[in-house]
Amino acid sequence: MIQCCQCYKLQMTVRLTPFLTRSLFFSFFIFLVLSVTRSSGGEAQIERTLAIIKPDGLFGNHTDAVKKIILESGFRILKEKIVQLDQESAASFYAEHSARSFFHSLVQYMTSGPVLVMVLERDDAVSGWRTLIGPTDAIKAKITHPQSIRAMCGTDAEKNCVHGSDSSQSAQREISFFFDSMPSGLQDIEHDEL
Repeated sequence: MIQCCQCYKLQMTVRLTPFLTRSLFFSFFIFLVLSVTRSSGGEAQIERTLAIIKPDGLFGNHTDAVKKIILESGFRILKEKIVQLDQESAASFYAEHSARSFFHSLVQYMTSGPVLVMVLERDDAVSGWRTLIGPTDAIKAKITHPQSIRAMCGTDAEKNCVHGSDSSQSAQREISFFFDSMPSGLQDIEHDEL
């Protein structure tokens, strides 16, 4: 039996239509699943965090080395400024530690000289910065994380050279403290927005 070309094309179209429909549906389904996976944690999220180079870091001339490490680790420094904290602003910033035994000495230390505050941005900035700075106690950092910033320039648990926000919520609050609603007790010594 010989079929005309038009009839053959029509038969093939009828046979292929269910196959093409299923293929298109399946392809769309895969695309949708991948899109949802990526938006719900499949990829890192761009975050901002607050970084502080404390008085010992500035006095010890560690600023350039710390900033170099920051940039080499994929962070962008969005804002930075040097400020002098007074007793009230330092106590307000560290209010969550007010019941701890070290609170008074922490406030004294943070008001002993100017600090450099910076807003850093990168994928997973909070955890990335916390990893880079190392453990709070610089003595322990020298043993367990010898490549960390605190191991490089800190001396103990208090004079540990740098501060890093411990969560995204803390980062938002701390960035706002220094850059949005600067308390009257902060003296803006030098201001540079990058």
